[in-house]
Amino acid sequence: MNRMAALEFQKVSKGYRGWFGRNAFRALSDFSLAVQPGEIFGFLGPNGAGKTTAIHIALGLMSPTSGGGVMLGRPFGHARTRRRIGFLAENIAFYHRPAEKLIRIHGRLNAMRDPQLAQRTKELLDTLELREAAGKPVSKFSRGMLQRVGLAQALVNDPELLILDEPTSALDTAGRVTVRELLLRAKAQGKTIFLSSHLLSEIELVCDRIGILHRGRLVRQGTPAELLETRAESEITALHAGTETVTRVPTTELRRTIEMIWSSGGEIISITPVRRTLEDLFLELTGDAPEKSA
Repeated sequence: MNRMAALEFQKVSKGYRGWFGRNAFRALSDFSLAVQPGEIFGFLGPNGAGKTTAIHIALGLMSPTSGGGVMLGRPFGHARTRRRIGFLAENIAFYHRPAEKLIRIHGRLNAMRDPQLAQRTKELLDTLELREAAGKPVSKFSRGMLQRVGLAQALVNDPELLILDEPTSALDTAGRVTVRELLLRAKAQGKTIFLSSHLLSEIELVCDRIGILHRGRLVRQGTPAELLETRAESEITALHAGTETVTRVPTTELRRTIEMIWSSGGEIISITPVRRTLEDLFLELTGDAPEKSA
């Protein structure tokens, strides 16, 4: 166990049974991951990879088949710890309620009281550009507006740990910039952020470390630089017997390839580093093209 982790999954598996034992599948398989205090951790994976299942287990909304974990020093699902956490879910409950009231309800559920709650609600309505819609029922909101309300709910109790499930998927470019600034501000205040998404551009811009989940298994993790460094390549243009060839090789094989070209009588014309992208790595590991940021 990593005693310093703000959020840690320890060999978590979650299986589901179909009727009469048919169509059984595992949403998570022996999943382990540690998120350090004060970092923004990007949790990547295609739809159906198991990201939301992992989050629900951490929050105590469902039980694992095996394994467990800790969050802010307490076992998953610990009731009092929930007051120290902000969670953005995919759907907003109480659709008949006004946006401002929903934010205040969430604050009260986390033991907040006026005047602190009133001040915090006002700040979030302004920051997330919800002031003009504060008194309107969220049933009339677009998906992007609902996502802003969800973010306000997640932030109202000034949490130590933010768990955000697809926080920018329904937002336009301006909305994504606002959320990005909010996350960086929260990090500067020492908060820990666990950011689940399939929008690679957003993850790469704000995250200190990234984990890639595929079919319930963690297939790669590290800093953006570490993830891309492992797949660094170079393109060699060479001339041999009047014929020009272009060869792409892993950078680790560069010296050996150059020596082979020279030993066969070839001439090196140019060597160009090839910058791998996070999208390249994601596609290689999951076989699924990620969604583009608008």
